[in-house]
Amino acid sequence: MSRAPSLLLAAAGALTLAACAGPLIDTSEIDRSLGIGGGGAAASQAARVDLPARQTMTIGVNAFLWRAALDTLSFAPIAQTDSNGGVIVTDWYANPQNPGERVKLTVTILDRDLRADALRVAASRQTLQNGQWVEAPVTAATVQRLEDIILTRARDLRRNAIAG
Repeated sequence: MSRAPSLLLAAAGALTLAACAGPLIDTSEIDRSLGIGGGGAAASQAARVDLPARQTMTIGVNAFLWRAALDTLSFAPIAQTDSNGGVIVTDWYANPQNPGERVKLTVTILDRDLRADALRVAASRQTLQNGQWVEAPVTAATVQRLEDIILTRARDLRRNAIAG
């Protein structure tokens, strides 16, 4: 019974740590598409222009959702990414505070628009029992919370890009 709260606590702790860490992969192309970073006066002027929610200059999916998902999952080792297909898969992550439990996350971006239904998060969880990793349930609230965090971050990125 204490598994669901411990997973939620582990995810919350990991996400808190993720906010302190930088991204684990080069996101400069995504930054350019969002109008973040250097680039001189032309880039500064472009950042002031209203950016549509369908911001996809250099990758095949919504750049705000993509960057937000990478930022949110930066606490876990990234096993695979496909920016054209919109898939991010982490490797197994075990919270150092709870080494007997590990999670693996898959984020799929389904659309070029910045909408709540354009994002799907799937999680797998395992617990260590008698030296073997055994599948364990993941609460729907945990997955929903991760989706909410990614969507909120994507909206913040868009607002910041518009504000310049």
